[in-house]
Amino acid sequence: MCQLVWKTNGKKWHEEKMISKKTKKALQRAENYFYSGDYDEAMRQYAILLKDHPQLKEARIGAILTDIAIENDEEAQALFEYYQVLKNENDENAEAIIEGMIGTFDNALEKISDILDSALLPKETQEPVDGIGYCDFKELVGLRGSFKRAFEDIMFSTKVVISEKEDLLDFIQQLVENGFNEMAMRYIEGAAIAYPGESRIQEIIDKIKG
Repeated sequence: MCQLVWKTNGKKWHEEKMISKKTKKALQRAENYFYSGDYDEAMRQYAILLKDHPQLKEARIGAILTDIAIENDEEAQALFEYYQVLKNENDENAEAIIEGMIGTFDNALEKISDILDSALLPKETQEPVDGIGYCDFKELVGLRGSFKRAFEDIMFSTKVVISEKEDLLDFIQQLVENGFNEMAMRYIEGAAIAYPGESRIQEIIDKIKG
């Protein structure tokens, strides 16, 4: 992901400037627990933060997603990853966007699940599904000007249907290059099972690890 650089004006910068180093470290600690799947401890950390800083948006979003993750781990992790992408872009509406997604979470769960599952089924076992084929998705990338923008447009509204190995590997590579590492790793887990011994999968993993 790109390095986070806050704007030097505007409300969001002002709020960030007022957060102490201790609070930033506490947020990072809570996020680390979330990423590791220790949701009980993540929730405890967010609860402490909200007790001291009840208006801290990052802590509120973190607590909500942690609560969701207890029963819907992968989906909550995907939303959390997308939230980090928005923050890294200095999107002033990051919290509002995620809150809107959470507000329609039942639908989002289905859409995320469809997106993740569609690439992992062998072609011969796939049933006809509604969605956008990978060739059509690449055309959308061209129209939108970037993979990242095109994927954000469709990730919670339709599914990308992938049945060929080369398309799947290209898609995973594009996810990594555009900062969707957590989502890429979920595809990799299925791809490694479907295509054992494929050296490019390990190359992508090495790239994620840096």
